[in-house]
Amino acid sequence: MDHNDSTSTSRLQGWQGETLRIAFALMLLMGFRSAFANHYAVPTGSMQPTLMPGDRVLVDMRAYGLRLPFTHARLLGDGEPVRGEVAVFESPESGERLIKRVVAVGGDQVEVREGRLRINGQDMASAEGSDTEQLGSRIYALDLTRGGGPDAAGHVPEGQVLVMGDARGASHDGRMFGLLPADTFYARAVAVYWRRGEGPVWRRL
Repeated sequence: MDHNDSTSTSRLQGWQGETLRIAFALMLLMGFRSAFANHYAVPTGSMQPTLMPGDRVLVDMRAYGLRLPFTHARLLGDGEPVRGEVAVFESPESGERLIKRVVAVGGDQVEVREGRLRINGQDMASAEGSDTEQLGSRIYALDLTRGGGPDAAGHVPEGQVLVMGDARGASHDGRMFGLLPADTFYARAVAVYWRRGEGPVWRRL
């Protein structure tokens, strides 16, 4: 087999793998939506560049425990948000579902200066550049084109969580509406499966 044939085969296999992942995500949405998986449509640019307006995001409703409908009572599971995850929760102001990044959890001492995060005295900037951060194994880019938003500092009590958008100057988040109880989060975002202008994609979060 020559080089061109090998390249074509590799591309075909990659495309087939991508198609299978998208098909699996759609199967989850159709087959298990009521209990295990759902989707979220991103309405704004507050999580850019990670999430773009119009993105469709697969979310895992099991990640923080299945709940009795319209309540926070858990039926199954006891997971809690982890630093770096992208999570869906109810706004404490309006009750609508929002999607943001978990940046600090119970016991953390947190500082935000000019949009950049510092946890327990350590800068979260990643080795990839000053406009990227790393929380756990997750490395993500920041959008600071509209500035960093309001500065903040303080201690996160046990059982509480701080969320922020990746577009720090364009995000209405925990710096404004405060900390959230860890046991009230709705779901963990898994991947973007549809992007406006591109169609089906699979971008892990």
